[in-house]
Amino acid sequence: MSMFIQKFFNFGKVYAHCDVPCGVYTTHRAGIAAETVEKMVKKITSLKRPVADADALAWQAYNNSMTRFIAAKEEWAQICKEELWILWTDYFKEEQLEKFPDLHDTFWKAAKLCSVNKRDVNLEAANQLRGKVNEISKMFQAAEGEKASNYRKEWL
Repeated sequence: MSMFIQKFFNFGKVYAHCDVPCGVYTTHRAGIAAETVEKMVKKITSLKRPVADADALAWQAYNNSMTRFIAAKEEWAQICKEELWILWTDYFKEEQLEKFPDLHDTFWKAAKLCSVNKRDVNLEAANQLRGKVNEISKMFQAAEGEKASNYRKEWL
């Protein structure tokens, strides 16, 4: 059937750099994710524990907030990792290694920092993740060149 459709419509070969040839790439979501991880770490570390003899409602509120902050931190660290993987494996090409010789190392370290931030509550690790995402964003902007100026700035 697909051969019939191809012959009927006379499709030529299609070349794509990713699973879907959309051409839409951005570092925006990875940046939002890294910032969210950092904010959740700050919320976790600043959340005040109720006093020992606090009533059940105070403990429920504390446990609810802590659980939500931890869940959000882990969810957004995973989102960050997935967004970085897409850029690393689908957007950046082998020929760009000349321009960005530390590309693989930067992405690898950023992905590892996503894992560290899922596992731990560590503000330094959250700050490092934001820094790596910013480095990757600068590589992306440099790779995009003139096309980068066509993106909304908050998408970079």
